[in-house]
Amino acid sequence: MAAILYFQISRAYHALLFWAAIVATTTAGTEISDFMDRSLELGYMWGSVILASGLFLTLAVWYVRDRSLRVYPILRKDAEILFWIAVLFSNSLGTAFGDFLVDDGGLSFIQGAFVTAGVIAIVAAMHYFTRLSDVLLFWIAFVFTRPFGATFGDFLTKPVAQGGLNLPREMASLVTLTLLLSILYVSTRPHAEARKVNRY
Repeated sequence: MAAILYFQISRAYHALLFWAAIVATTTAGTEISDFMDRSLELGYMWGSVILASGLFLTLAVWYVRDRSLRVYPILRKDAEILFWIAVLFSNSLGTAFGDFLVDDGGLSFIQGAFVTAGVIAIVAAMHYFTRLSDVLLFWIAFVFTRPFGATFGDFLTKPVAQGGLNLPREMASLVTLTLLLSILYVSTRPHAEARKVNRY
């Protein structure tokens, strides 16, 4: 993860490198959450509280320095470092919260996925139909993408007796990678078409 982030921060934006950094911080976030719960035995609730505090502190430092928490454009390396620290806290928090919904909240994996997806859908609707801060809505949605990923991933891989589909991890990874690449293709296609039009 450190190597990927080094190249991401030290070079100009490249979509493949950026999303590799997102995946790397997501994986690291899972490890951090599991370490806090299993090794430190803090539990998912207290782990979530600590990680949320770390996220808020990072965003507070960022805001004091820049008077803004906008993620685009980020022009300075120190601001981008704070962005990736916030991303790491967000991914760790999201994993802990997703596990909290299932292990402590009593939801099934698919129920947890639907709940977190519902929160993201509500945030998207608030973006289009309210005047709430886009920055605030972005970070709420970003945090909830991780518990969605955690619960949906568990739904794919956990045994049927536990409410999962019992898919091999390789197949589950292929499914999620295909979904990610499909979403990236659909979301970036309008920008690619616009650049083609601007050439003429």
